[in-house]
Amino acid sequence: MNGRLLSLEGLDGCGKSTQLRRVEAWLLARGWRVACFREPGGSRISEAVRGLLLDPAHTAMAGETELLLYTAARIQLLKERVLPALAAGQVVLLDRFADSTTAYQGHGRRLPLETVRTLNGLVRDLAWPERTWWLDLPAAVALARTSGQDRMERAGVEFFQRVADGYQSICRDEPARVLRVDAGGSPEDVFRRIETDLLRLFPGRRDPS
Repeated sequence: MNGRLLSLEGLDGCGKSTQLRRVEAWLLARGWRVACFREPGGSRISEAVRGLLLDPAHTAMAGETELLLYTAARIQLLKERVLPALAAGQVVLLDRFADSTTAYQGHGRRLPLETVRTLNGLVRDLAWPERTWWLDLPAAVALARTSGQDRMERAGVEFFQRVADGYQSICRDEPARVLRVDAGGSPEDVFRRIETDLLRLFPGRRDPS
């Protein structure tokens, strides 16, 4: 495919969505065509699944159900929106991707990591990011920034700490793809750290041809 796939990861409250918009603006200013999607969501079906996953009333949802729903929403988004955008030569920015499943359901929910890897393999066969920026923020700080309104945000600081440990493990296992970004400080400070890497990934302006 002609396009390029990039993702931002981290705990709820780490500032991913803010930085995604800054990355989008940076790329657009340099002539790149950009498509942005959030996970879960980004398509009508995936957004419907998102509603199920984040509804605080669904306290009885099993971890395995959660895992399968996240994977299903991701595959739907890939086939319906992401793969066509990549085929059209766009840079696709994702607010979360499969690393979230490894961190949240594998480490946070303590589901078997081999099962998570198998399901993520279905995703990897379709598309995988060339770069993932992991916005690293202490669990207690990240949790304090959230509204606590959705089901995942209500999981508690111990759960968030396991998720943070999961991201650290992913970064350690895939250093060529996953770049740790200190998410402390102002949004401007955080973006400057990301921009240093952007300049390596996208030197100069896009060829208009």
